[in-house]
Amino acid sequence: MQKPHGFSNSLSPKHFGLKRQKLSHLHFYFHDVVSGRNPTAIRIASAALTNKFETGFDTVVMVDDPLTATPDRNSKLVGKAQGIYASAAQDVVGLLMVMNLAFVEGKYNGSASSLLGRNTVFSTVREMPIVGGSDLFQFARGYA
Repeated sequence: MQKPHGFSNSLSPKHFGLKRQKLSHLHFYFHDVVSGRNPTAIRIASAALTNKFETGFDTVVMVDDPLTATPDRNSKLVGKAQGIYASAAQDVVGLLMVMNLAFVEGKYNGSASSLLGRNTVFSTVREMPIVGGSDLFQFARGYA
């Protein structure tokens, strides 16, 4: 432990047995199915005013979306995106996303990364923060 600063302490990564940081680049496809016989995203809450906004503002959706190896929905399942998203913008389709990307295949089987951030759905480029994880993704940081 390093010198305390009043109300907090600075902790050394070595104190917790943390290893050298690694860079991982994962490539997978996210399938959010909102209708049909087997939806993977279901509206769980919305206010009476929801129909007032074209963006779906104030709608909350629970998801259990497949993550696959290719764009084909029926390709190899590599994980699941599990969590919620809420339409949080009145002027654009902007979602607040809180999800675990739980991997079920290969080296990352049993590991999950945690995503928390804004997703402006129709933007050409989107970056959503990775703010942690479990197992191989403990203390993960980056973007999706």
